[in-house]
Amino acid sequence: MPAEWEPHEATYIVWPHNLDTWPGKFEPIPMAFAQIAAAIGTCEPVRILLRDRAESAEVRELITEAVASMIGKGETEHAIEYAEVPTNDSWIRDHGPIFVNRILNAPGSGPAQIALDWRFNSWGEKYGGFDLDDVVPHRLGALYGFDVIEPGIVLEGGSIDVNGAGSLLTTESCLLNPNRNPHLSRAEIEEYLRAYLGVSQVLWLGDGIAGDDTDGHVDDLARFVTPRTIVTVVEEDPSDANYKVLQDNLERLRMMRDPGERLFQIETLPMPPAQYFDGTRLPASYANFYIANGGIVVPIFGCEADTEAVATLTRLFPGRQIIGVPSADLVWGLGAIHCLTQQHPLPYPG
Repeated sequence: MPAEWEPHEATYIVWPHNLDTWPGKFEPIPMAFAQIAAAIGTCEPVRILLRDRAESAEVRELITEAVASMIGKGETEHAIEYAEVPTNDSWIRDHGPIFVNRILNAPGSGPAQIALDWRFNSWGEKYGGFDLDDVVPHRLGALYGFDVIEPGIVLEGGSIDVNGAGSLLTTESCLLNPNRNPHLSRAEIEEYLRAYLGVSQVLWLGDGIAGDDTDGHVDDLARFVTPRTIVTVVEEDPSDANYKVLQDNLERLRMMRDPGERLFQIETLPMPPAQYFDGTRLPASYANFYIANGGIVVPIFGCEADTEAVATLTRLFPGRQIIGVPSADLVWGLGAIHCLTQQHPLPYPG
């Protein structure tokens, strides 16, 4: 599985339509999606999945407005395509295809790239129907002409992060949760990850942040930014619910070594102040950024910590444009930018 910073063919986004995902606060959500699409569109092609192509005129209008509001960004440089693909919800990071490439000069034959269609069960059957989401990889494969295989176990894309050099980050609270694959041991899950994603080591963090209904997805906690550098969020307030969890994960990260037995370089991002809506703690995190070709699209929350987070990502991703997208409304759906995107990497050359 290529690292997210490797070149992309396109990014997939599912246009929002499930009112139950943002109960009582759906009205600002389409514009938030338009801002994400416009931001990514400055970097690479975007493929937007719609329930009905009749929606495309309204969506185009919103995206045009979002582009105009991105002062200094100009017009989108890359194509924004629209595809009719029915879905239950918009979290394509978790139910969309995960692509793996055949390594140059690897023995054997076969396609240069395949998509993995892991089983999706709505994060342990927490919500309503997920039958349409579970077949999205096959539908996209039919539309865009890529091969799809099924590993046969439950796995969400937001629960893993890879460096493209043999290492994979995940959490015990999610992958070992009995609501995913209760018949598999830790060792057996690791073997699936090695076999299908081409990794040589699995690095385990503990729990996820408060408000995260996914049982602790790693893309709210820690992310590879180079093959040997990991950035993780930390909470400075000892009274906050996230303090001990994030300190434990930080200690684990500082002990982790790569396949060459070298310690990883660990960088930190702040956490925004606790975000609430209707009395519910929301999983707001700057770690939920998306790495596009030449750019980083990061959630911002209208607070002082935004400045530090953007400055840190600017330092960690030299040469890439950092684009902040307001996400205080978006995170009421219990996810943000990374959760709502899925990259289609280019096949390795050769």
